[in-house]
Amino acid sequence: MKLGIGADHRGAHSAKALLDRLLSTGHDVRAFSTLTGDTCDYPIPAFTLGTAIAAGTVERGVLICGTGIGMCMAANKVKGVRAALAHDELTAEISRTHNDANVLCLSADLLGQRLIEKIVDTWLVTPFQGGRHARRLEEILLIEQGKDPAAKL
Repeated sequence: MKLGIGADHRGAHSAKALLDRLLSTGHDVRAFSTLTGDTCDYPIPAFTLGTAIAAGTVERGVLICGTGIGMCMAANKVKGVRAALAHDELTAEISRTHNDANVLCLSADLLGQRLIEKIVDTWLVTPFQGGRHARRLEEILLIEQGKDPAAKL
């Protein structure tokens, strides 16, 4: 799978370790930040990874900052991105089955590396369920277009 990964300075160490692990398991992974730990404002990697998702350059992405909240907020501003904040394997799974999340946002400060890896592993293998959830994604697309999703009902 073609993946992107990005982080600010607080998430750089976790993201670098995750990048190395994903590469070792055969994924095609591109970094969307330096992952050095140098000061980096979270909107920058969120935007660069988000635009790569929207353009189809990568299929899915992982963003890591201190809490994951800032990355999630910034990434969701990019049209076509469905970023989800996950704190455990269940929220990662539901973000895929119900929401078809294409960006996973994680907290470097609140999660250990082992848990980060378990969450990402779950997220990567979980398919979108479709069905009634597909209708809701269509409504999200209407919002992106500036339309009221309730007006279609």
